[in-house]
Amino acid sequence: MSDYPLVKFHFQVEWGGTKIGFSEVSGLNVETEPIEYRHGASPEFTKTKMPGLQKYSNITLKRGSFQSDNEFYEWWNTIRLNTIERRDITISLLNEEHEPLITWKVKNAWPIKVESTDLKADGNEVAIESMELAHEGLTIEYQ
Repeated sequence: MSDYPLVKFHFQVEWGGTKIGFSEVSGLNVETEPIEYRHGASPEFTKTKMPGLQKYSNITLKRGSFQSDNEFYEWWNTIRLNTIERRDITISLLNEEHEPLITWKVKNAWPIKVESTDLKADGNEVAIESMELAHEGLTIEYQ
């Protein structure tokens, strides 16, 4: 066990058997919505709080744009009336030996937004594209 926190820059994303390099992943959040209840005969003047449904944030993936790589748009183009190609996604934080330390497993993800790079004539940055995903579940596993 190390006395130092983990670094966050060495990670991989896997969807459908393909490992893709991304420069940023955000939105790995889960929260439980509270339910408040008070019955009429309660001697307390406060509500009882209990756990309700879980709520998941949308996940945003960012990566560099590459010539002849249209995978973001090909997945987004599978959206049709009430149908979409859903994918399970695995995001892993890796150690120096490229072994997973923490794994986020995303269930039934599908793209809701694809964003191309912005263009600037006086800039010198890399072209970055992003995809926002909706999903139906997130589990976190520590190795």
